[in-house]
Amino acid sequence: MVMFPAAGRMGTGYDRAQVEEFFARARAAYEATQREDAGGDRGDSPTLDENDVRAVAFDLVRDGYEATAVDAALDRLEAALVHRRREDFIAAHGQQAWMDRIADRATTLYPRLVRPRGQRFSPPQGRRGYDAAAVDELLDRLVAYFDAGAELSAAELRTATFPEVGRRRAYAEGTVDAYLDRAVEVLLAVE
Repeated sequence: MVMFPAAGRMGTGYDRAQVEEFFARARAAYEATQREDAGGDRGDSPTLDENDVRAVAFDLVRDGYEATAVDAALDRLEAALVHRRREDFIAAHGQQAWMDRIADRATTLYPRLVRPRGQRFSPPQGRRGYDAAAVDELLDRLVAYFDAGAELSAAELRTATFPEVGRRRAYAEGTVDAYLDRAVEVLLAVE
């Protein structure tokens, strides 16, 4: 069974076996939670959460699965897992407790947001990094989202790309990526 479109014999895509193994594990974990919700036993079924989805990586190979199609499916899976966790938490603790929890997580993002533009992250260790102006522009949108309810989605944060520039005008990529992962988690929790 073909799960996703192929990148083609001359193109590169995600390793089919790795993708299929991950989605089989995801399906087994989902079905186990369905049995558990119905009062059954989880057994030895694997567990899976949104962090597992966010952390998964596949090798690029010739004639693999088209990366954009797999990435879109991973995004949907991550959102579904966050939604399920939110429902479970609200059922156990109430809506206000969930909102308080998300507000606490959102406040951990603020220290960087209030720093001056160009100083929100450290410069890269190497010669190049993300364009600080482009990153700051996205973070300004995040501030507007938190402070004024401006439009911004987790998908926009997740798919944001930044030009690479020389060290003097750049932020370290790993730090920016980790920060945006936390911001995505907060936005997903309220979408």
